[in-house]
This record gives sequence, C-alpha cells and structure tokens, in this order.
Amino acid sequence: MAADSDERSPLLAATTEHENGCEANASHESSPLLRNRRRFSATNSDHQHDHDESQDPPSKGEAPLRKPRWSSLIAMAILATSVIAVMVLGFVVPPAVRQYVESAVVLEPTDLSVESLTAGGVRARMKATFQLDGSRVKDENARRVGRLATGIMRQLGTAETKLRVYLPHYDNALVGTAALPPITLNLVDGQVTNLDFVTEIAPGDTDTMRKVVNKWLKGNLDTLKVTGATALSLKSGIIPLGTHDVSESMSTLANAFAANEFPSMPAYTMQSLVFHDVPVGDNGQMGVGANVTITAYNEFPIELTVPSLGFEVLVPNCDPSQSNIKIAAAVTSAIEVHAQSNVTVESEGTIRELPEILINTCPSSELSPLDNFMMRYLHGEDAEVFVRGKAPETGDLPGWVGEFIESITVPVQFPGRSLDNFLRNFSFEDVDFKLPSPFADPGDPDGKPRVSGTVQVLAALPADMNINIEVNSLRANGDLLYKGAKFGELRVDEWQKATSSIIKDPGDEEDLLKVVARIVDAPIDITDDETFSDIIQKLLFGDKDVTLDVDSTVDVKVSTVLGDLVIRKVPARGKVPVKHMPGDTLAALNPQVGEVHILNTSSTGVHIQASVNLTNPTPYTASIPYANIHIIEDDLLIGEAITKNLHLKSDNNTNIIVEATWDPHSFGGKKAHKAARRLLSEYLSGKNTTIALRTHNGTIPTMPIIGEALSKINITLSTPRLELPGEEGKEGQGFIRDATFHILSSTATFMLASPLHHDTVHIEYINATAFYNHTEPVGQITRREAFDVPPGLSQTPRLPVEWSADHVGFDKLRKAVGGKLKLDAVADVTVRMGYWVETVHYMGKAIGAKVSL
Repeated sequence: MAADSDERSPLLAATTEHENGCEANASHESSPLLRNRRRFSATNSDHQHDHDESQDPPSKGEAPLRKPRWSSLIAMAILATSVIAVMVLGFVVPPAVRQYVESAVVLEPTDLSVESLTAGGVRARMKATFQLDGSRVKDENARRVGRLATGIMRQLGTAETKLRVYLPHYDNALVGTAALPPITLNLVDGQVTNLDFVTEIAPGDTDTMRKVVNKWLKGNLDTLKVTGATALSLKSGIIPLGTHDVSESMSTLANAFAANEFPSMPAYTMQSLVFHDVPVGDNGQMGVGANVTITAYNEFPIELTVPSLGFEVLVPNCDPSQSNIKIAAAVTSAIEVHAQSNVTVESEGTIRELPEILINTCPSSELSPLDNFMMRYLHGEDAEVFVRGKAPETGDLPGWVGEFIESITVPVQFPGRSLDNFLRNFSFEDVDFKLPSPFADPGDPDGKPRVSGTVQVLAALPADMNINIEVNSLRANGDLLYKGAKFGELRVDEWQKATSSIIKDPGDEEDLLKVVARIVDAPIDITDDETFSDIIQKLLFGDKDVTLDVDSTVDVKVSTVLGDLVIRKVPARGKVPVKHMPGDTLAALNPQVGEVHILNTSSTGVHIQASVNLTNPTPYTASIPYANIHIIEDDLLIGEAITKNLHLKSDNNTNIIVEATWDPHSFGGKKAHKAARRLLSEYLSGKNTTIALRTHNGTIPTMPIIGEALSKINITLSTPRLELPGEEGKEGQGFIRDATFHILSSTATFMLASPLHHDTVHIEYINATAFYNHTEPVGQITRREAFDVPPGLSQTPRLPVEWSADHVGFDKLRKAVGGKLKLDAVADVTVRMGYWVETVHYMGKAIGAKVSL
C-alpha cells in the first residue's frame, strides 16, 4: 500500500527557483507550442504561478505573444494535462531532464472533428503532432543530460484514462468528461509522433455551462479559469511508472483567459433574405415566411456536421429588463462545417402572427417595440434581434443538445436597409393653397398657409419583399428644399386616406408600389424667405418647371396577411416637380372691374369697393381669407388693395370683391401724389397704363415671412378697365361719349359715362380746349361752377365756349352744321367725390361731335 501511495504521489511537485529561471528562458522560444510557454506547458504547478510576477520581463527582441486559437485551447484542455504532464517526470528524473522536457516539448493540434452527437455526449476525433526539439533548450547542460535520458527512455506511454474538466470559479462545477485512449509518445529528439485518436466527451453541469456561455455572449465574462484533473498510469516500454493524480489549471496553462482572448462571434454575411407570404394553417390562414442564407468563415481546425436545428427569433421589448418578444420560429438545414473554410447556413422561418405586446405603444414613449425595430432597420442601421435555440420536434438531435441550445440566446445584428432612391416618382396634382386667417392666434394651426392636393407616389419594392401589402392611409412630416437649401417644412399630422396597387415588372427589375393619397389642408411653414422668393420668381417668370426636394418621414397604415400595421417614420426622400406658370400668365389674368362703390373719402384719398372678374390660367387653386397688397407707381406707394375670403379656382373667377384705398399723399408723400395723378390722368384719357402690385410683411398678418419673401417681386398688370354704361361689350368709347356744339349760343354739351353705380361725381372746375385734326383749335371751355355727374350716362349743362380766333378750326365746325366731325380735347378738370378732390389732365381723341346752330 505504501508503494501504491508513492506511485499515486502528485506528478507535479513544487518547482525550484532554478526551474523558474528555466521557465523564463523558455519564454523566448518561438515554436507554435511555446510562443508563451506558460500557456501550453503541462509541467507547472499552481505554486509556480505564484512566482510568475517576479520573473524578468521579456527581452526587447522577444516576439509578441500570440493569442491562442480556440481550437488549440480545446485540445490543450485534453492533451496538455495528459500528454505534456507525462513528459515532466519530475518525480523520477533529475531536474536537468525535467528542464529539458519543459523547454523542448512541441505539441501542435492539427484537427478536431466531431464524428457524431450521441445521447450521452460527443464523439470527437483529435489530431496533433508531438516532438521534443532540443535546440529550444538554452541551458547546454540540461540539453545534453535531457537528450541522453530521453534517448535511453525513447518512448513514454499512458493507459486509457478519463479527464475531468472543472470551473473553479463556479464552485468547481464539472464541465465535462473525456475518455482518452492509450497514447504512446516518441521521446527521441526531433522525431515526430502523430496523434490521432477518438474520444468520447460527456457533458457535465449544463446549467453552469449555460451561465458561462450567456455571460460570454453578453460580454460580461472577464476571466475564465479551467482545471483539468485525471489519474495517469504511465509506462516506458514495458516498465510501469505508476499511476499519478494530475490536476492542472488553465490559469497556469494560459494565465486564465482574458476577456479579449476569448474567441469572438465569427463575422458573418447575410447572403440573402427573402420575405414571402406562406400558408400557416388548414383554414387558409396566411403568414409571412423568410428564407435566410448566412455565410461565415470557420478559422479553426474543427470539422463537424450540425444536424437541423430549430430556433426562435425575438426582438427587444420596451425595457431591457423585460423579456424579449418572440416574433418568428425557424429551422435550419443540416450544416457542414469544414476547417478553415466558409460555412453556409440556410434557414426557413415563419411569422404566424404579431403579438399585441409587439405593436402596443411603450409606456414611456409614443413608439412600440416594432416601431423601434423598424426605425433602425429602415434608416439603414443594424437592428438587434435575438436568436434562441429551440429543439426540433422531429430529427436526430440528442436531447441534451436541445436542452442546452434552448437556454442559449445569441444577439444578432440584423442588417438595415437603405431606402436611398426608394421613391421612383412623386407628383402633386390638383393643388389648392389656403392662406392663413388674419384672426388666428400665434401658433394656431389656422395661422399657417395650407396646401391640399393629390399625391401620387411610385415606390420601389425590393425583389426580396415578395409579400402583398396595401397602404390604407399615411401622414408625413418633412423638409422642403430647393437646390439643397431648406426653405420650408410640411406637416401632415392627420391621417390621410390612401389607396395602393402593385405594378408588376415583367422583367428582372423590381416591382413598384403605386400609392395615391388626397392631402387636405396640410400646413406649410416657410423658413427661408430668400429661397422662397427665388422659387416664386422662377415659377412666375421662368420657362422651366421647378424641382423641389422633399426629405421627410412617413407613417403608413398598411394591411398585410398578418393584419393591419402602422409602420412609423419611414424615410422618404424624393423630388417634386412644380409646374411653372405659362409665359403669358399675368396677361391672361385679364382683370375686369365691374360695379364700384365709394365706401369712404378723405381730403387726400378715397376708399372704394369693386367687383372684379379675372381668369386663373394656372393649374393651382387657392383660398385666401385675407390679403393686403400695395399698389406701386414709379416704385412709390400710392395705395393698397385688400381681398377677403377669396376662393380662386381654375379658369374664370367672377364677382371677386376687392377693397382699395387710393391715397398716394398719405402712403407716399408729394412724389407719390404727383406720380398717382399722372397715372390717373393717363388712365382717364384712355391710354394703356399698368399698375404694379407688391406684397409686404402685412400682406398675410399671421405669416409676415411670406409677404416679405414675395415683396422682392413686382407683379405688373395692365390697369383694369372700368365697365362703363352703354358699352355692351364695345371698347374704346371712353368717359366722353359725344359732344354737341351750339354755334349761335356759343355753348357745348357733353354726354358723360360714369363707371359708378351708386355715387355721384362732382365737376368743380373745367378748362378745356377742342382741336380739329389734333392741332387746329376750335374753341375753349372754361367753367368754375360745379355740376354733377350722376351714375350711368348723363348730359352736362351747356358749357360756355369761346371760339378760336384762328378761323381754320371754326370754319371746319361751321361747315359741319347738321352733321358730325371728330375732335380732340385737352382739359384740366377738378373732380370731387365726397371729401376727396383731385385735378386731372384729360386728353381725349376722336370724340364724335355734333354741330348745330
């Protein structure tokens, strides 16, 4: 029994300082096994590890330590504790031999393949090479003694044994047990032993392994210490060397795994992801299927065939503390894993329904878990999902594997989809603008201009989205840009009804989704008056359509086989062509003034109300609750016009009520008064005149920025002609219809046409001269007594005429007695309406004059 006890004495006794020194020397070696000898040597005890910090640092020329590959660590856990430990032989050989073996041993794993998954564990084949390389030993004496001793011994063998692996930091939980077959190693310097054996690996405490794996997947595993223990029966040739307990910790073999030395999740590429409608029941119920192909590179010398696996796909809940939400179930095909090559995984998943918790709004936000997921996905960002194993109901997967994978949840980055060029075409038709109410409070939605119209969108459907989808309604918020500069914001906060249809492409191109929606009263905020002014100028006076950019996010209500969904904040970027006005738009307005009322007068001006007819030649309509526009002459302010509750439709618009104030002196001073009097004189004389209209910051009181933006544009129109009585569609008759000259009484009477329907004009003073043939004076009329001009046609009292001393004109007049002739007239006339008095210079041509005795 004593002998037995001696034979089972610890194989790895405490080392001496000399051994530590040798270990430091060994760290300079560069063979694959000993780039960091303390990672792979099976001859160091835990006691040695306590002295590691006191070792000399590596020399300057030492190669950097290479992180161990995961396959190497797996093999080391089984081989290093059994094979390398055998080499130490510290209890039967001199220290020099032990130092030789520690420094010279080279063990290189070459392959690890899983032959099968069994009901009790894993059947695996391991391959490695082993040799002693004396050139690695720095101490010449140790190298000479070691070569001699190993040359005499020549080989060392172990009996069949079982290796148990524990986790000391987890209450020494048993990770697993491996059955190792007998192994014989060649100890002759430089000769290689090829190791190739099959081992049965049985899992241990699966609960602990679940904790470790999940901590690693979450990035919470800082260090991991692994201990291997076995009882080794050794022999050299036919000489038995006894059975020895070996217990070796990975903290000695590899300084414990630091967090950055753990193998990371392999990088993967999603080769394809195709969604399609699939039947999910016998009663015609439909769901959404997904076919996924993923490729990853296996950098390890590991080969195995993974049977079909099931898994569940989950998305994050509202709060990380809440359970993830299951949305789909999937199954993979069998996976062939080959060493140092790409691994392709194909899977099919099915979404049968969307749980309520997925689409319900989170308590602390306005978004649901589905919204949070789709926002990242549709903005081209990776969206995190979780994959949890699920044992398939049928198949050859052992029960213990199914139980294990069901406890593992792996985070996966779901690649987002960029929606650049998502919109193929965007049109806005039947456009109607509404200007804001002047009585709206600041911030009131009624205080903003609004736009209505029919939106038609053609959106590209990716080829991998082969599902039926119907758009029922939408809303959007976005920025309006012109040549990259933002000039406004569009806010469609209310749901707008929409219809959609899929346009199939017969070729290989993607299908298109056509969406038509009627937008009603969407508010627009103008943020840049300079840019907005440029747009209006190009629309009014340019010869090309203007293209605006829209950068928005859209909320869409859709119907799918899974039910009705709301997809929020879908990025939508597109171009909106805006039709320019025809070249003759301003002339085509053709404003005509109908009935005119005098509302009020002052000493310097008159306030009138007129009924106006005009034509809208543009494709746009507008509603204008209130607008105030300045009337300009020679860049001087002479008056203003106000319209209220105007609904401008296409084509003819009649009976538009406009109020205007003509008060140049008050608005613009003496210069404005002079310019306005000249304009009024030319207008009454029948000349072709124009007026300029200009907006200002008070044009739309609640949106001064619009008035400011448009104020840079002068809208010049032909002065509307007043409707005169008796014209009946005829033009050119003017305010003086005819005249009658009485030769014997030296008087003249005139038939006057007043455009006013309810008000009387008073002629306070007249000084007029009549001409024949434009230059020959006929006579002069001067009257200082006032007379009235009532509405409609009226005849003046007889006005005294002083015949011209030049007999040429008067002779022509006498010769026309009983007949007519055409005369011109030049007159200064002072007129009064209420309190307003103005003197105009009238020039009339080709006035039909009757001549009587």
